[in-house]
Amino acid sequence: MILTHSDFRTTSLLSAIRFCSVVVLAMTSVSTFNTARAETVLITGSNRGIGLEFAKQYAGRGWIVIATHRRNTPPETLTALAETYPDQVRVEQMDVSDQEQILALAEQLKGMPIDVILNNAALTSSFEDTTKHTFGTLDHSQFSRWMAVNAHGPLMVSEAFIENVKASKQKKIVSITSLLSSFGRNLGRPGKFYWDKASKVALNAVMFNLAHDLRNDGVIVALVSPGIVRVEKTMHLPRMPRQIDMSVSVDGLLAVIGQLTIEQTGSFTRYNGEPVPF
Repeated sequence: MILTHSDFRTTSLLSAIRFCSVVVLAMTSVSTFNTARAETVLITGSNRGIGLEFAKQYAGRGWIVIATHRRNTPPETLTALAETYPDQVRVEQMDVSDQEQILALAEQLKGMPIDVILNNAALTSSFEDTTKHTFGTLDHSQFSRWMAVNAHGPLMVSEAFIENVKASKQKKIVSITSLLSSFGRNLGRPGKFYWDKASKVALNAVMFNLAHDLRNDGVIVALVSPGIVRVEKTMHLPRMPRQIDMSVSVDGLLAVIGQLTIEQTGSFTRYNGEPVPF
């Protein structure tokens, strides 16, 4: 058979197309493989404070980050993070006090393994205005809201995504609590912050109970304290004694979370690895 100049051009073009197709398929397979094998974290309240710092640090370590917020439109902080890590950061709306929103996102993520559920979203009292959480001038209209967000919310999130956690490698549910909730650490200390303390004590009880229920499934449930952290809304205030930066707190908490084993389920640990008495 005699090949003409036209035949050579056609053959070369077909070879080039085949080569490009193989390269594209290979790249797609690698991308899918890496994404499928990447560890995944779902972080509530991730648009600011230590929630945002967690999202940044997990993404920087190669994790898939499901960054949730309660606003009607995506916060600029998370939009920017998703632009920096377009293949890793997924921004989703989920108010932890709204069961419909929680279940809707759970349905979207059905079948997706989630290694770590990080219950971070919470209400906190202001250090500048203590009148609303001091006995004698308590704002009782706030109590149910504090309990709904700080204690009930993490339980609803944990229940909605439990199958995702069970399907993962690490199988961890971690909730951010506070030293204010520890009776062992606060005996003899002054009052105030009634709603913070009550809601975090309730959170501790809920998670301690959950640890018992999920132990046989190999799911690790833990409580962690970030310390006194200098976040955006306190940057304008003088630095408090023992106050630490967000990066220091989250660095420590990532180490604590990463080292958790089933023997530590139900535990309460500070960002520096120190165990805390309930």
